[in-house]
Formats: sequence, C-alpha cells, structure tokens
Amino acid sequence: MNPLTHQNGIDHANGETMKILKSILFSALVLGSLVCQAQSSPGSPSTLIMLGTGGGPLPRAHRAQTSHAFVVNGQPYLIDAGDGMTRRVAQAGLNFTKVNQIFITHLHNDHMAGLATFLDTSWQYSRRTALNVYGPMGTEATVKGAIQYMSIEAEIRGISEGKNVPLATVFKGNDVKEGVIFQDANIKVTATQNSHYQFSAEDAKRHQSFAYRFESKDKCVVFTGDTGPSANVEKLAKGCDILVAEVGQVEDVIALQEKNGTWQMKTQDEKTSWIKHMVEEHMTPKQVGELAQRAGVKLLILSHLLPSSDPNDTYERFKVEASKFYKGEVVVAKDLMKF
Repeated sequence: MNPLTHQNGIDHANGETMKILKSILFSALVLGSLVCQAQSSPGSPSTLIMLGTGGGPLPRAHRAQTSHAFVVNGQPYLIDAGDGMTRRVAQAGLNFTKVNQIFITHLHNDHMAGLATFLDTSWQYSRRTALNVYGPMGTEATVKGAIQYMSIEAEIRGISEGKNVPLATVFKGNDVKEGVIFQDANIKVTATQNSHYQFSAEDAKRHQSFAYRFESKDKCVVFTGDTGPSANVEKLAKGCDILVAEVGQVEDVIALQEKNGTWQMKTQDEKTSWIKHMVEEHMTPKQVGELAQRAGVKLLILSHLLPSSDPNDTYERFKVEASKFYKGEVVVAKDLMKF
C-alpha cells in the first residue's frame, strides 16, 4: 500500500468525522438554545412548589414548616417562610439569589421562623439589590429584628472577609394593607384579611392575618394562610385554578399533646382558650371542602397539615372528608410537590 495514499485516506476520514462532530455539536447548541428560550420565554408555564407543608411550631422529620414558591418565567416568589425553608429552596433546585420578594401571611413562627436564616444566607452570598418582605402590620419590625439577629455575625464577617454591605440596605420589611400589594411583569398579588385572628378592635389595629391571591398569565393560586371559615377568602378564591388551604383536626393535636405530656401541663384556662382558637380560627376538612366548592376552584391542595400522634400520618382521611363537599380534584400536599 502506498503510504501517502493511506495517509490521505486517514486525513479524509478524520475530516469527515470532524464535519459530523461539528454538525452534531451545532445541532446540540441550537437545541439547547431553543430549550433555554422555551424555559425562559414569557409564555412558559408558572409552577407552584410546596416547600413546607407542616403546620404548627412542632418540628417534624418529613415536613418543613409552611412555605411555598410560585415560579413565573424563572423568577421565584416565596410565600411564607417557616423553619426549613432555605434547605427546601435548595432541594427544589431554585436559585435563592434570584428571590427578590417574600410574602408573609401572618407573623406566627411556623410561617416566618425561617426568614432570618434565608436573609442571612442571601447576604453572605453577596446580596446587592433589595429583597422586599411583604406582610401584615409588624412585618417591618420583624425584618428589623432579623437584621438585629444577624448584626454580630455581619460585624465579624466584615472584619474577616471584608463584607461591607449594610444589612438594612438590602432587606426591607413592608407592612401592607388589603388590596393589591404587589405587581410586576410576572404576577399580581392581592391580599385580604382572613379569620385567623378574631381579636378585639384594639388588638386588631396591631395584628392582622392575610390570605393571598397570586395571578400570572397562565395560573391563579390562592393561599388561605391560617384561617377559620372566611367569606373574604372565599371571595378571593373565586374562579381561581388552585386553592392551597390549611387543614387540621383539633382532636389529632390534643392526642399528640396527651402523648408527649404537654396537654397535661396546660391550665384549664389555657386548654379552653386553645380549643376555642383551634375550632374557630382553623379549618376542618369539611370546612375546606365547602369553601373550595363555593369558590369554584379547579384544584384543592391540603397543606399546613397540623400534627397528629402518628408520625407517619398520610392525612389521606382529610382528602376523603373534603371530597364529600368538594367535587373537584383534592391533593394532600407533601414537601417539594410541584403543580
């Protein structure tokens, strides 16, 4: 064989191989570009992610406390910030540095105890633009408290790492009232007062509890927050796609407290007041089903699941009960579910 001819044949084969590889690479780049465009285009679907689905301050192994993410065109908006939220944001594959708004329904700790951790983490990763926290009266003070909580660490990191961005310049608490509280190119957020706080007129001037309606171009989601039966929440949810509703049974929580000994430690007045709060200012599966049916929502998600004495409780019985009164689809939420 002529060595020159043989070498020319190899060069020709290599050249053809390179052409094929370049063609494949180009096609992959084009396809990748199209996929990226599809994911970030204005018409892409909105996604609801259940970050934390456990109600009440009691920590649980398989449920973080209440928190949700509504992601529109790649932009995440957080609703409530219970303990465990930051870890769940990471597990959901969300870029926490892109979060610019957090909406708090009310200032019970199972809805905001994870706020300081999230803000601190954002600051450590060189936050430069404002992150706004919206909620009822007291939200601004709560964010200031979180900043105070972080201040010693910020001072230490300023000395050792040169971090000189003041916490107060990038974290803003905003006390809001009922009505449209936020709107941008992706979403409109409307707040209404629910019935979780049935306070005296004087106390009601200082403390409110909200339900929120989030509307994007392709999806409408209402979060009841913690509430008893509420005409305001029913009106807010009218015609919406998804209702994320708190739900529980007072008997379940009493059984748990009897099991761990905390019920026996309460005074009779404490027991009476606590039962009144649970009965009047939270919702049973029946009440949730009735509210969803009257509002005409397409999907009912049961969340903020109050603890029971069974650590492996699936809460499917709540779905069965709610379905007696609501004829649409019912889902018992688990952490990191997506809709």
